[in-house]
Amino acid sequence: MSSELTYDTSAEVDVIEGDAVDTGSKPQDGDGFGCHAGAAEMEAAARSAGKSEILDQFAKDYPQGPHDKPQSMCPAFGSLRVGLRMRRVATVLSGSACCVYGLTFVSHFYGARRSVGYVPFNSETLVTGKLFEDIRDSVHEMADPERYDAIVVTNLCVPTASGVPLRLLPDEINGVRIVGIDVPGFGVPTHAEAKDVLAGAMLNYARQEVEAGPVQAPVSGVSDRPTVTLLGEMFPADPLGISGMLAPLGLAAGPVVPCREWRELYSALDSQVVAAIHPFYTSAIREFEAAGRTIVGSAPVGHDGTATWLAAIGDAYGVPPDQVAVAQNAFLPAISGALASVPVKGTITLSGYEGSELLVARLLIESGAEVPYVGTACAKTPWSAPDLDWLESKGTKVKFRASLEDDCAAMEAIQPDLAIGTTPVVQKGKELGIPSLYFTNLISARPLMGPAGAGSLGQVVNAAMANKDRMDHMREFFEGVGHEDTAGVWEGTPNLRPDFRAAHQKKLDKQARAAKAQEMI
Repeated sequence: MSSELTYDTSAEVDVIEGDAVDTGSKPQDGDGFGCHAGAAEMEAAARSAGKSEILDQFAKDYPQGPHDKPQSMCPAFGSLRVGLRMRRVATVLSGSACCVYGLTFVSHFYGARRSVGYVPFNSETLVTGKLFEDIRDSVHEMADPERYDAIVVTNLCVPTASGVPLRLLPDEINGVRIVGIDVPGFGVPTHAEAKDVLAGAMLNYARQEVEAGPVQAPVSGVSDRPTVTLLGEMFPADPLGISGMLAPLGLAAGPVVPCREWRELYSALDSQVVAAIHPFYTSAIREFEAAGRTIVGSAPVGHDGTATWLAAIGDAYGVPPDQVAVAQNAFLPAISGALASVPVKGTITLSGYEGSELLVARLLIESGAEVPYVGTACAKTPWSAPDLDWLESKGTKVKFRASLEDDCAAMEAIQPDLAIGTTPVVQKGKELGIPSLYFTNLISARPLMGPAGAGSLGQVVNAAMANKDRMDHMREFFEGVGHEDTAGVWEGTPNLRPDFRAAHQKKLDKQARAAKAQEMI
């Protein structure tokens, strides 16, 4: 009989054992149920803590698809990015330390040059309400009108699930606006839509200020022509191009929402027409509609998109049809020429989570490409209808709330000449020997609107498709080094244990059945 090998006397220490506590399916208070609890448990905890109204609004604004959790980076990155890009706006995060570390890391990776505030907590301060007091103290300490116009406080998953009531923070301190938002991963499906959470909250605050009385004029002054607010982050040159296309209509491009400074929110609300360039900003659109503004979907992308969009903007502002025709005749020939100068020949699958996937697909098709599949992680909205109808008329299958599995399955089935997608889609494509481009860094970082956007994709897309022979050579070179469990170079056969895998799968299946049964109760 063998005895246990020990190195010290720690095994001899008496252990105090308490009585077992049956918690049922309810998660424990504190941050222990945060990062590793399921979405259903987190949502149930949040509702029991008084967050039902917020979660119901999220469900209405951002209806989920077949997958119930984000498949991109943490959604709060979107709202964090919006806040960090605004001048004279401070950002404070309330969440688990690991989440805050990851969010600040990725924000600086993407070019943020500003500190992010953090209010730490533990199980005791979370449960007793001391965390809220710490947040309140921190914003009072930060509220310096010489430095800030606003302070944005964001609840991440754990504080939201615990019911930390940011709504009880004062609306302003020393003239500094306090904007509190909840951006839980179990309520906001994508980081693109998290941008809308903060944009909508700021517009709501600004709209109430406008209704209460006079507000500050924008630093750049007030336009001498009626303006069109542009909704959605875009390449910096695009607003300038759009402004040029609006000039023959007697109009000008207004602010881009999300804005770069607080005063621009007033100008954005002042525009009678809002162009939903990115159609998923449902919270922001709700604020514009509450202010009585007209919403126009789609964007001036390609020949057909520009013609239709200019007509829709002209109609919204009551511009005579002959004046709209002058604008169309001034730009459409240039767009057609730019498209013809850099033709794209080949089959392309396209997917992403930025919200501009349908616009990019339109531009590729007008450049000559065949695009049989477009997947977007964002939800279908009324303002995506013009782009959806046009793409479907060209034989394109559009999948809203597309999952990673949807995108990979489409790519594997179609075997395109080029796959444009997120990082895991690109990785899968390259494994299959399919030339692939990362949507966010290589496609979004280019102009898309008007004549400037018409020829912007051709060069990079054609260069990528020309790499097919190199991809085939790489596949041949690495053939035989293994895949998935057997990846790498092995001197012998790896020790595969299918019995372990089968047992673990049974455990997962059992957990899934239990979770489904719990939802039905």
